[in-house]
Parts: sequence; C-alpha cells; structure tokens
Amino acid sequence: MLHLRIHPDNPQPRLISQAVERIRAGDVVVYPTDAAYAIGCQIGNKAAMERIAQIRQLDAKHQYAILCCDLSDIATYARVDNAMYRLLKNNTPAISTFILPATSEVPKRLMHPKKKTIGLRIPTHPICRMLLKELGEPLLTSTLILPGQNDPLDDPYEIEMQLGKRIDVLIDGGLGTLSTTSIIDLSGDYPVVIREGVGDTSAFR
Repeated sequence: MLHLRIHPDNPQPRLISQAVERIRAGDVVVYPTDAAYAIGCQIGNKAAMERIAQIRQLDAKHQYAILCCDLSDIATYARVDNAMYRLLKNNTPAISTFILPATSEVPKRLMHPKKKTIGLRIPTHPICRMLLKELGEPLLTSTLILPGQNDPLDDPYEIEMQLGKRIDVLIDGGLGTLSTTSIIDLSGDYPVVIREGVGDTSAFR
C-alpha cells in the first residue's frame, strides 16, 4: 500500500500526481473529504468497485456516489433542467450529496436499480478538489464505514491498521471527522432532504 501524507490545506502537487497515476492504473484509494474519509476508484473500473463492495460488504443495491470537481461534468452523468442547474450552482461546492436522475452514461451498477438515480457530490476539501482536477474525471466514492461499525473511520493510522493491503493508496490528510454529508433528493418534483448532515440544507426547504 502506498501511504501518501498530503497537507490538508496546501496539497503537494507531486503527491497528488502520484495518487492520480495509481487511480488511473485501477487502484482503490482512501482519501479525506470535507466530511469523513472515503474510499473510491475510477467510475469505469468494475473490478475496483467490486473490491470496494467487498471491503465494505455492500450488496448489489448499494447506491454509490460520484465525486466531481465542479458542475462541468453534470450533463454527462445527470439530467438537470435550467432551474435545477442554477440551484446546484448556487449551492456547490458543498458538504452535501445530491440525488439526481442519471443519464445513460452512468453504468447501471452505479445507479439506483428502480429510480435510475445517481448521487453526485462536489466537495470543498482542497485534497479532493486538486485530486479531481488532476484526474480530469469524477471519482466513484463511498464513505469509509467498515462492516459492523456505525461511524466512518477518521484516523489514518487506524485505516492503515484495519485495511492494510486491502487498499492500494492511502491519502493521509490527518485526522478526519465523524460527520456525514447531507443528502438531498432532487430527482422528484421538489427537493427532499433525506439526511441532515453537516451540509447546509436551508436552500432546499
């Protein structure tokens, strides 16, 4: 496992580039976000996604989210009208995940099997933003909560001890938080706040 210690406020470009190379090679990466630590891989890498499912013991119905640098990718992965786009533009980046109608570009294994939706997130964390910008594409992501645990892992030392060789890259941005994102469903006729997390949901009420 490659352990990269990256400054949470001023990420070192050389180390970010190393992480991006490994992600492009198909590796599974654990990284800090503006909420808890998360685990991710390239969207199109089915084998890496299956490894994440195995680590977290997720069933086939689990709905993953995709992490985007900004709204430039949104039309590729989600169907949004002008009003919804403006709403998202005014409220991102954010510590929130938005449930949106998925386009045909989204692999079926990533979307809700019945509703055909996808979770989309535009983070505020400097490491996430630089990683996504360098990668040039969104990242499949899931909160790093291990089987039998209620809270996500937030300590890089604990992550290394518990996961070790089961992951390929650990981006160590220091201690994280046990907080979760807010989840806002924008796939229906009006916004629905599904989970109150640390993200501000006042604009969607």
